[in-house]
Amino acid sequence: MKAVLCRELSGVGGLHLEELAEPRGNAGQVLVRVHAAGVNFLDGLIIAGQYQSTPALPFVPGCEISGVIVEVGTDITGLYAGMRVLGFSGVGAFAEVVALDAWRVFPIPEAMDFATAAGFLVTYGTAHHALKDRAALRAGETLLVLGAAGGVGLAAVEIGRVMGAHVIAVASSDEKLALCRQRGAHAVINYATEDLRARIKALTQGRGIDVVCDPVGGQYAEPMVRSLRHNGRYLVVGFAGGSIPQIPLNLLLLKMASLIGVYWGAFAEAEPQRAADNIAQLMQWYTEGQLQPHVAAQYPLRVFRKALEDIIERRAMGKIILLMDPLPSQP
Repeated sequence: MKAVLCRELSGVGGLHLEELAEPRGNAGQVLVRVHAAGVNFLDGLIIAGQYQSTPALPFVPGCEISGVIVEVGTDITGLYAGMRVLGFSGVGAFAEVVALDAWRVFPIPEAMDFATAAGFLVTYGTAHHALKDRAALRAGETLLVLGAAGGVGLAAVEIGRVMGAHVIAVASSDEKLALCRQRGAHAVINYATEDLRARIKALTQGRGIDVVCDPVGGQYAEPMVRSLRHNGRYLVVGFAGGSIPQIPLNLLLLKMASLIGVYWGAFAEAEPQRAADNIAQLMQWYTEGQLQPHVAAQYPLRVFRKALEDIIERRAMGKIILLMDPLPSQP
């Protein structure tokens, strides 16, 4: 099979498209013929050796796929050969075949194509877990989303709207903010041209933000903590901005606020049934038309370097997808 292989932790330059033997699954795994793979910011961190954990070299990067099951382990029920599925792998997704533990795999709704499915699980799973399980977002509360045109950010905008929040989207360009409005944001802030804290005060009539969803980190984290209202919740989702902020803890004391970590992959592994219930809810919202994932670009597997660079350099709005080459047929 064709696969992208990382032989050294030097970023995109350490990757090569190679021919590898197909993996073999065990009793608790399914083999999936991959149709598409989602590209995520964390993939760029992993291949540069900058993520929380580093796989042993060499490895195939990529953490989410969609495709068709070709083989099912002996200890598995509810999944079968020929089923259209999506799944998350940690690593291994940028390949034509992947072996996944059964709890990492979920059926795809009939209306969802493979490209959409490949970019759905990590972003929507993370955003939903953050808002529902970690922040306990309530209808009528104000949700502010940083990096709102990125994969997790745009998912948080949509899910926040579905959950009944008043959603403020923050991004770096009017083009990105226009997409956020299309996906349900009630108000937008261009932090490149506007005073962020002043705009928040104006939009909230001085009351502040109930929940901040932050997949960016960097210099805007502390101003956002200062913009929380009493009993506000700040969701630490990631650091796409490139630096991990240092937050003065006295701000949390004064605001009676909470700083909350979000790590969807660890949650899904520790509590697979709760994670599966969340994914079922997301799929229901998708089927009802309440979620409209935005695929910014689709590239064949051989163009993996450009796909990763677009994500790492934050050029993409929504998700970027790698398609296996030759392209499988899609519904």
